[in-house]
Formats: sequence, C-alpha cells, structure tokens
Amino acid sequence: MNSFPATLLVLEDGTQWPGQGFGAIGDTTGEIVFNTSMTGYPEILTDPSYHEQIVTMTMPHIGNYGVTTEDLESGRVWAAGLVVRQISPIVSNWRANQSLPDFLAEQGIVAITEVDTRALVRHIRTYGAMRAAISSADPDPVRLLAEARNTRDMNGLDLAQEVTCAEPYHWHEGQDWWQPKVEPVETEPVETLSRHHIVAYDFGIKRNILRLLAARGCRVTVIPATTTAEEVLSYQPDGIFLSNGPGDPAAVTYAIDNVRRLLGKKPIFGICLGHQILGLALGAETYKLKFGHRGGNQPVQVTDSRAVQISSHNHGFAVDTGTLPEDVIVSHVNLNDACCEGLIADKYKAFSVQYHPESSPGPHDSDALFDRFVKMMDEEKE
Repeated sequence: MNSFPATLLVLEDGTQWPGQGFGAIGDTTGEIVFNTSMTGYPEILTDPSYHEQIVTMTMPHIGNYGVTTEDLESGRVWAAGLVVRQISPIVSNWRANQSLPDFLAEQGIVAITEVDTRALVRHIRTYGAMRAAISSADPDPVRLLAEARNTRDMNGLDLAQEVTCAEPYHWHEGQDWWQPKVEPVETEPVETLSRHHIVAYDFGIKRNILRLLAARGCRVTVIPATTTAEEVLSYQPDGIFLSNGPGDPAAVTYAIDNVRRLLGKKPIFGICLGHQILGLALGAETYKLKFGHRGGNQPVQVTDSRAVQISSHNHGFAVDTGTLPEDVIVSHVNLNDACCEGLIADKYKAFSVQYHPESSPGPHDSDALFDRFVKMMDEEKE
C-alpha cells in the first residue's frame, strides 16, 4: 500500500480524511454517501443511480474478489469516486477479469484507501450526506475544500437526462440469478415468443432489472427518460416500467408529467427513482433523507402481511406518505426509520417499491414483485 500516492478527502464542512490513492490519479467531487453491503462493489460502482456520488464502503476489506464483467450493471462506472478502509492487495476469484484498482484506473475513477471509514460513516450519520472532493494529484486541503463547496448540490438536480440512453433499444437476454441465460430462438421472431411487451423508461436502468423481466418471457423496449406519454403508447405495450436513477425526483418534471398522463392506461411498475416519480405523479411530495439508505441488508416490512424482507437499497430521497391521496396504499415501510418503501394505486393499475428487488447486489427476498407485474399484464389480456 505504500506505493500508492498520498491522497486527501475533504468534506464541505471542512473535515479532512487522509489516505492513499488507487485507481486513477486525479481529482473528483460529488456527494459523499455510504453503503453497508458486505459484497457487490462492482454492481454498486456501475449502477447509474450513483452518478455524482462518492461511495464509502462500510465493509473494511474491499477488492478481494476483483471485478467480473458479467456482474456489471451498466457499461461504465457511474460513481464519482470510492472510499475504502483497505484495498485488497490480491484477487482470489476464478470469475474475475481484473483487480478493482486496475478496473478503476481503466475507468478513470479516483479512489482512496487507508481511510478510517468507521469514523467517516459516523460523521455522515451525524451531520448528513454532504459534498466532498478527493485528490491523489494535488491533495491541497484549501483547494479541495473550495472544490467540495463548488460542486453541484443534489437538491433540485435532474440527473436522469445525464444517464439515460440516447435512443430506444430492445433487450432480449434473460437470466434469473444462476439459471442459464434465456435467448430467443433465432428461427422465430422475438415478438411471437414474448409473453408481454414492456416499455421501460431509462432514468438510469440497471441490467439485472432487464434480465429478470426478460427471464419471465417479456420483450423489453428501453426508451430515453424524456420520451412522451404519446410515444410510449405508440409502442402498444402491455406494461410500463419506471426505472431507478440518480438525482432529485422532483426535478424530473417531464417524467412526472408523462407518467401522470399514463396512469390507468397500462399496468405500471416502478423501482427507486421510478417509485418516487410515480408518487409525484399521483400527487404526493418527496423529501431528501439525512444520509439515505444504501446497502444490501435493509429491513422492510410488507404492510398487509407484516412479513419482513431483507432488501437492497440505494436512495437519498423518499416519498412523503402524509401527502399521498387517500386511495393510494403504502405497501412497504422501512423498519429502521419508517419511511415509505412501496406504493399500490389499484385505481391506476400501478405499484412501486423504493428499494431494489432485482437485488444486484443484495438478497432475493423480493423477486415476486416481478411476477406480480407479469400477473397484472396477464389479467389485462384476459
């Protein structure tokens, strides 16, 4: 570790967190957050929902199983930077394509190790997520404090347009965890083999969501975040999916308006940012959490059955349940802080969850939500 350059992390409140750099040499800025997952750093780093965020891992030993291409949630790293207690000097995993430091260097991502992440996480929990800057090129604390304070604030920030696809595309590859991949038979058109046609808004969509939908026999057309309601209906979908994504949901006004015009037209399923956009389209409001929920071990309770599920989370905003219409049901609540983790609007054939049932990374407790969406589309066809 001594071969790594002296590196400094500075938060906007002026606190300094020294360490050693790895990955790319340079500067980075973003909102400092923490993730409590024990594994899953490749999925976390490549999740577009982490755009403009510096991720601190609470697991003290990171990188020991390297990076595997098949585990990535998009085609690039979206996290602005990475903070760890200790980066593993070796990789022990037959599936790995490369080490985490090499992967980050290739992607141009600045990271810092040898940081007291326990103290840093306690600081974030006490004072809240805030803007930060890291430099392994010129770790001057005065300069970095200015950089941190000048970076964009997450409140009011529309990031969906920065991570969405440029053009619509089709997704056919299905895989439900360690089951074999499901590919269309080349001699038959995909349309004849598909159980349903889903149009998925890409606000920062993760690949495993697409895999799980395709594994259930669905043909998925992924569309840019700004696609109008009229364009969505022109695809003649059986269902509409609202994806995860970064930023302040209230700032994604065009999506809120489009979803409002789609309510009741087709079954709708939303995840994470998609859940928040659905809530806003239904007339609710959203607010920023003090330090957010990020990790693969978050307890959520299903309100009707009282069952508890362990789930994967990544959200810094939440729907204000006090502003929901009377005919919208809160289907899931977080057992740590009682915030809204799910909605059902039967009137509009719509439901959503704040957490990540695609569980990449994370537990598989909520797989059935994808089956619920498929069942809703089945019933519409009857």
